[in-house]
Order: sequence, then C-alpha cells, then structure tokens
Amino acid sequence: METLLYKNTQISYSDTGKGTAVVLLHGFLENKTMWNNYIAEFSKKNRVITIDLLGHGETECLGYIHTMEDMADAVHAVLNELKIRKAIFVGHSMGGYAALAFAELYPEVIKGLVLLNSTTFSDDHERKINRNRSIKIAHKEYTNLVQLSIANLFSIDNRERLSAEIEHVKSEALKTPLQGYIAAQEGMKIRKNKEHLLHLTDYPKLIILGKKDGVLNYEDNIKQVEGTNVELVSLPDGHMSHIENQEELLTVLTTFFKK
Repeated sequence: METLLYKNTQISYSDTGKGTAVVLLHGFLENKTMWNNYIAEFSKKNRVITIDLLGHGETECLGYIHTMEDMADAVHAVLNELKIRKAIFVGHSMGGYAALAFAELYPEVIKGLVLLNSTTFSDDHERKINRNRSIKIAHKEYTNLVQLSIANLFSIDNRERLSAEIEHVKSEALKTPLQGYIAAQEGMKIRKNKEHLLHLTDYPKLIILGKKDGVLNYEDNIKQVEGTNVELVSLPDGHMSHIENQEELLTVLTTFFKK
C-alpha cells in the first residue's frame, strides 16, 4: 500500500500491473480491499489503481462534509502522483458517485466509465430524510447501525449462503470512523443529478445493476439508459454484485476493459 499527502490528509492507494489504467473506487463503508479478489485478474493486462476514498479505509478525513467533488479531487491527486493521464473508472455505489463527479471535473482523463450498483440520480426527498435519520442514530449506536446496514445490502436469498463474507464486510465497515461515516452521508445527500453525463459524453459507459438491489430500485434505475448509448448489464442479486455475482462480474468487467 502507498500513501500520498493531500491537503494535509493521508490518502491510501495501491498500484498494480501495467497497461491501460483502471481505477477502482469502493462504496460507502467499504475500502480498497473490496477489490482484492479482482486485482490479480485485472492486473494481468491492466494497471490497476485502488484508492481509499476520504474518511474510509486508511485514508483520513478531510473535513466534516466530504462532497463527491472532494473525493474526486483526492482521486485526481493520486493519478497526478502516478502520472496517469487517462483511465477507465469503475465505481461501486458511492464510488460511482465519486466517479461521476470526477468525470464532470476532469473529462479529459476518462477513457471509460462503469457504474456498479450505482446511479446518476441524486437523492430524492425520502432518501435525504433517511440519511439524516442514520446520522442521528450513528452518534448513539454506531456499531449496530453499521452491522444492520451491511446485512441489508445483500439480497435476502444470499444472506445465509454468504454469511462469512457478510461478517467480513461488516468488520471492514467498522474500520470507518464516525466522522468518515457522517461526512460521506452529508456529501451523498447534497450531490447533484449527473444523468446528463450519460447523454453528452462519447467514451464507453456501462451500468451494472442488481435486480434485487435493496438500495437502488432496479426498475427506476434502468430508466437512466433510455435514449443513450450506455450498455446495461443486469445481475440477479443485490447491491453487492462484486460478492454476490463475482464470476459474472469478473467476465463483464474484463470484457469491457478489452473494448
């Protein structure tokens, strides 16, 4: 693991392999280790960069609100350090929001974009209320809140089959400090709709959705690709496609990188 000092904040990242750069961005309450089962395969033909986003993993908090633009700027600092001029981005959930913010701020760097269990839509009123409620609970019952939140990311059908994996995800999630949790929730709450990027950009784009995703409604989110040239892949399970549908996802992503 390598680190970079950015705005007096330590950013943690990894850099593996050679070839076209692929930047893998984790989701909320995750960290760069979520990609561990993919790096070996991807790095056979690509240079693979994983980054702990602000307030997650081994990256420190920058403030009390981490906007998606703040996260994108930190990612850009890492790519500058590594002298990477163009890259394919894959963002899981919140990582997708950060990737979209990056695509708007630094369009010249984007070679391809994958939103994995993620959306271009901003939070609706109900989601904002839920985030506010979660922030209040976090101050009092952080551990219980995180553990419950993680279990709900998996489809009901998979919770028994993947019980060991779920426990591991919970333990990684609890490494996220309270400040990191709140700052990310605040940042996601105020993010803007980025649907226009699907229509107005000409680099290859792929959206991967889970049909039983309890976080992002499948039927609502397939509407994003209407009238665009964005490729849509639907997987059968929940919000954690990188665990629930690992083999299928590996194939889908390696195929996209070849394009």
